[in-house]
Amino acid sequence: MASIRRTLSPAFRDRPYVNGVGSPFSVQSPSPKLLSSSRYSPPFPSAILAFTVTIRRFVAGALFHRPNRKGQQWRRVFYRCLLFFFLGFLLGLLPFGHVDDDDEIRGRSFNFDIKPSHVNVQFDNDNTDRVVKRREDLIVDVSLGVVESRGELVSRKQLIIVTPTYNRALQAYFLNRLGQLLRLVPPPLLWIVVENEAASFETAEILRKSSVMYRHLVCGNNSTSAKDRGVYQRNTALEHIERHALDGIVYFADDDNIYSLDLFDRLRDISRFGTWPVAMLAQSKNKAILEGPVCNGSQIIGWHTNEKSKRLRRFHVDMSGFAFNSTILWDPKRWHRPTYVPIRQLDTVKEGFQETTFIEQIVEDERQMEGMPAGCSKVMNWHLHLQAHSLVYPKGWQLQKNLDIVLPIK
Repeated sequence: MASIRRTLSPAFRDRPYVNGVGSPFSVQSPSPKLLSSSRYSPPFPSAILAFTVTIRRFVAGALFHRPNRKGQQWRRVFYRCLLFFFLGFLLGLLPFGHVDDDDEIRGRSFNFDIKPSHVNVQFDNDNTDRVVKRREDLIVDVSLGVVESRGELVSRKQLIIVTPTYNRALQAYFLNRLGQLLRLVPPPLLWIVVENEAASFETAEILRKSSVMYRHLVCGNNSTSAKDRGVYQRNTALEHIERHALDGIVYFADDDNIYSLDLFDRLRDISRFGTWPVAMLAQSKNKAILEGPVCNGSQIIGWHTNEKSKRLRRFHVDMSGFAFNSTILWDPKRWHRPTYVPIRQLDTVKEGFQETTFIEQIVEDERQMEGMPAGCSKVMNWHLHLQAHSLVYPKGWQLQKNLDIVLPIK
């Protein structure tokens, strides 16, 4: 069979072309001399090019290649998982933030510290040179009542404030006033409010709005006598403290008394039993009565009272003029109490003697007491006797209808 072979005519071998020498359908390759010349080098090293090609084939095979067999399909899934694991590992090594040394963990899992900024306080006296003082950093742990100053932890005792209350005209005013004061006392503080018969909605609403940690209790003994009512309510709070083993300084704060903020700061200095003088307004409302300890430093050397009828008492202290450690109620071994008899106020004694009979269950004599402040020279609370028993007032101080017009506008 004849074969046909096409050859280029010799006439066309030396024909010049516009784009250069050679065939118009081929690209001229570099000369072997240029490749072997030392002045020519590829743009990338051969090892990098080979690695790039391998990665490219791997990615293309793992993502875009369609497997024809079952084994190839599982291989493709494995390669995909391996690829994404490798990318995630690289992303995890990248730094996305910066942590200061002050923000490192201090050995505790949770830290509720409040770090106040530096405050410069300037004092200027009669155009003299100003003295600038810098307050040291304080770290306050609100939940535990711990203060850290200059690297030292200082424990802060819990205050347990017991307030008996009952329904009367000025009850809302008294509770709101006391709640706003307790709100200013540094924590930890627990406010125990005791009512008769049932917990009223109005009292619960006042306690919720006070922003103070509280417990709302109800006394089961329904007594109409003012003396017995207060005794039963305080005993209900004492029983609650003993049952739950609450640790802190117990203070009986009636809602109608007036207290200074300095008093609650000094309560935390009490170790066992502390007492101080109280100013009282006489029943006649025409003179003030001072009653309480006479001290030499913190040592009690005598008592002062203005009422002759109460001079037979062992301890001349008002109900709002003392505070004590709550562990005395539920830990008798710590204080070497001979018997485990519950400490309660007595309703069998006449009025004015509840304080002394209660204190006699806590301490033996004045040697176990602490007078405060130093020298017992400052009055920190007042008992004013501002009860209004016969006052007529609208229920809940809510006006159901408009008042009668007495002076109309002309």
